[in-house]
Amino acid sequence: MTERFGSYQNEIYLQGLSGVLPPCSTDATKLEDSARELLGPGPFSYVAGAAGSGATVRANREAFDHWRLVPRMLTDATDRDLSTRVLGTRLPAPVLVAPVGVQSIVHADAERATARAAASVGLPFILSTASSTTIEDVAVASGAGPRWYQLYWPNDPDVCASILARAKAAGYTTLVVTLDTWTLAWRPGDLDQAYLPFLTGHGTAIPFSDPVFRSRLDKTPEEDPPGAILRWVSMFTGTDKSWQQLPFLREHWDGPIVLKGIQHVDDARRAADAGMDGIVVSNHGGRQVDGGIGSLEALPGIAAAVGDQIDVLFDSGVRTGADVVKALALGAKAVLLGRPFVYGLAHAGEAGVRHVLRSLLADLDLTLGLSGHRTPAELTPSVLHRS
Repeated sequence: MTERFGSYQNEIYLQGLSGVLPPCSTDATKLEDSARELLGPGPFSYVAGAAGSGATVRANREAFDHWRLVPRMLTDATDRDLSTRVLGTRLPAPVLVAPVGVQSIVHADAERATARAAASVGLPFILSTASSTTIEDVAVASGAGPRWYQLYWPNDPDVCASILARAKAAGYTTLVVTLDTWTLAWRPGDLDQAYLPFLTGHGTAIPFSDPVFRSRLDKTPEEDPPGAILRWVSMFTGTDKSWQQLPFLREHWDGPIVLKGIQHVDDARRAADAGMDGIVVSNHGGRQVDGGIGSLEALPGIAAAVGDQIDVLFDSGVRTGADVVKALALGAKAVLLGRPFVYGLAHAGEAGVRHVLRSLLADLDLTLGLSGHRTPAELTPSVLHRS
């Protein structure tokens, strides 16, 4: 039987009769403000911050506001099935947990908590290379849950190959390669506080546990943390890659490969021509290019150009069930949820992440039905009005 994600609202109301309230708001647009009260200024700014003036973050949300749903009536939408297939694998809903690094700056359980929460609702957890937890420890926490691996592409080919081999051995099925963060953008929120978590050892668990990376050091990370940190930072930032280097990834990864950070139709076509399996239409949540296009604005043209060749995923600015419906209607196979689950982690660890994920799934389920649809496959641009 298909899970009724919308029933989470009934669970919340029934628990309320016993005085039990959700660990944080059910409105993901409010989580940033409440997380500000929980986190130190450095960690909060690192999670919530943006490139430059923050114009791209604002553009991401404005892009969703430009589209309105047009509900249909008497469509027999009582029973709904949110399941979908992404890269040939069935998912219970068209939602994935986005790769977010350095989760230890918001909660001690870090990526373990997020992996457990994602597994509990059956959503793929995408582990960031900038994880505060090793590839293997996250795999243990994830258990039988689906998991993908996100790569910040190291400049050292042998280190890169070693990390990919570890991910494959630990049961990560899909490789997500982030293209837009080969160097850090100008981020005033972090710069004003001189706060970069990597420099204090957060987000370095994967390289520090990698035998090939360790072989590159004069002293181990335990003996000389600053030396190891600086070596790693210089290894995964500062060098842009080229399309001609993509065969290296295929040589070292035999599963699906997804390129993340695509905003231009021509880049989407190049990804398809290069034999990639999917792309994520993303501007890194506005963290990399100030004054950039809202990610949703880029989605329809890209989906029309390559959606019949590769799987088109989407992120940047997703907060509500309506956002997911709009992205699916404009051509995405599924969406990635980022900052909201991190705020849930800050509020209540694993329980906070699970609550945010279940809230989004319930909102999506109910919005899908109330707008007159039973499955994601029924969503097309015709269900939207451009305001």
